Amino acid sequence: MARPRSIDRERLLDAAEDIVRSQGAAALTIDALARACGITKGGVQYAFGTKDDIIDAMFARWNRHYDLRFSAMAGDGTDPLQRVRAHVAATREPDEVAMAKAASLMAGLMQTPEHLASTQDWYRGRLAGLDTDSPEGRRARLAFLACEGAFLLHFLRFMPLEDAEWQAAFDDIARLLGEGAA
Repeated sequence: MARPRSIDRERLLDAAEDIVRSQGAAALTIDALARACGITKGGVQYAFGTKDDIIDAMFARWNRHYDLRFSAMAGDGTDPLQRVRAHVAATREPDEVAMAKAASLMAGLMQTPEHLASTQDWYRGRLAGLDTDSPEGRRARLAFLACEGAFLLHFLRFMPLEDAEWQAAFDDIARLLGEGAA
């Protein structure tokens, strides 16, 4: 009978995010994570396997949180314009801690081609099927890009926005989508 897992994977992921955020992606090693958590390298490998598995788990954890909010707003998710609206709405009301972690994780890990490719695919998927030959489609694309620009500028701390300024920017983005200010 296998021994039950006693290593807290969530604690390891928290520590991995802290390493990436404070020291950069290159500092995230199995050895560094083991030291940060006070366990053996074998314990980290038992919980995750490889460094790539740790990184994948970090992205998956953030994506689960975001996907719950997105799905509640997107409905069946088949209409491209509705997907953009849902993305903007999910980003507008952020969980500050989760979004800051996501932005720093993205920035730190984009230097690895395999993670850059999966993020590029995710972004392409958000705009897939959008008719950018129509004025409505072009406005939706612009709204999406503005939303992502606000997200990255704010959460990477290049241009932190006060709540009122954040909401005003998202009112403008909503108008691009043909919606009144929320």
